[in-house]
Amino acid sequence: MVQDKKKAVFRLLTSTSDAPGNLDISDTAREHEPDNFFRHITSLSASKIADGLIDPKLVLSWLLTALGAPAGLLGLLVPIREAGALFPQMFTAGALRQFKHRKWAWAGGALIEGVAAISMGLTAFILTGAAAGWAILAALAVLALARSVCSVTYKDVLGKTIAKSRRGTATGTAGTIGAGAVLAYGVLLAFAGEDRLALVTGGLILAGVLWVAAAIVFASLTEEGSAPECSSSPVRRLAEDFGLLARDAQLRRFILVRALLTSTALAPPFMVALGTQTDTARSMFGGLGLLVVASASAGLLSSYVWGRLADRSSRKVLILTGLSGALALFGTLGLNAAGLLAANAGLPVMIFILMIAYQGVRLGRSTHLVDMATAETRAAYTALSNTIIGTVLILGGGFSLVASFAGLTAVIAILGVMSAVAALFALGLDEVQSG
Repeated sequence: MVQDKKKAVFRLLTSTSDAPGNLDISDTAREHEPDNFFRHITSLSASKIADGLIDPKLVLSWLLTALGAPAGLLGLLVPIREAGALFPQMFTAGALRQFKHRKWAWAGGALIEGVAAISMGLTAFILTGAAAGWAILAALAVLALARSVCSVTYKDVLGKTIAKSRRGTATGTAGTIGAGAVLAYGVLLAFAGEDRLALVTGGLILAGVLWVAAAIVFASLTEEGSAPECSSSPVRRLAEDFGLLARDAQLRRFILVRALLTSTALAPPFMVALGTQTDTARSMFGGLGLLVVASASAGLLSSYVWGRLADRSSRKVLILTGLSGALALFGTLGLNAAGLLAANAGLPVMIFILMIAYQGVRLGRSTHLVDMATAETRAAYTALSNTIIGTVLILGGGFSLVASFAGLTAVIAILGVMSAVAALFALGLDEVQSG
């Protein structure tokens, strides 16, 4: 009875019948797909909630300030988290391909993330000042490295256990659930007052518990074994993976589009800085809860929709997200020129639109990469693209210099152009879902 209900909900969420269709998975994987579908949603939802609870751009930045850590440490949070999770993948992917069941790598990474998050919470209880700042940065570095393991293996496991036409739905549903929980957390932060430090510290520990739970659920997936690839030196593996880039024009175009769409990740701090230049604006929009609520609301309303659309055409999702990002960024400049960005809901609305685009980028590029690759190239494509994007994000720190010399509006204009150009290049991507 329970299994029948689970299959009914599975068909409802995916709008699918029992007909096999173009599933791109084995008969054994098809038999276990409904159970695996919900395990993916459960583990990924827990991971996404945990991500929101430790958000380096917002939560950890506020926490280090509240603990009296040196201001210079704040600038290290986002580079450590983002680039640390992406850049190492080219060098670790070869070893991870030796796993016959790669769910264990993801589960192990999530477990380490949980321990790192809990250590951040304990640090906030017992340390202050520079000691607290450095301890949290060290834990964040460990968390980022563990995340790189999860990132390079997740798409491979997803591709083996969930059919091509349903992968975006699984990740999109998890995104919606995660965004709803983080939205509630953002509302609590907005009204926490003097209890905000305790709430943030407790949130870090809760994030750790959620990652541990995600690891346990993910380990219960039914995953068919993969043939371990022949081991080779890191240098040789690096050359082989970059050889894929030389041979595959679609992979080059996809990575270019994804690199240009990093504008949606890099822009929020500059938008907020532009909209909070006055004391009045800072008092209205400078609270910790603002971006948490805006980002979570965007994810709640758009993740499932983006996921369903990605299952039909991830190419169109990438086009639409580029256009949406450009709309938010040029809209920010327009409102600022009119003197309306800091008035009423000007800044929150622009952030909300940009976060909708950002959610689409995450779902569209993930689904596109999984569906464009084969079982043999999926791990290599993931590691290669993530390493390149990690490098791009490191270089993105240079926009702070541009802001210093040319101003915030120049940075936002450049990022807006990047989003628009990304949509243009995405037009040349293949419709990989129709293959």
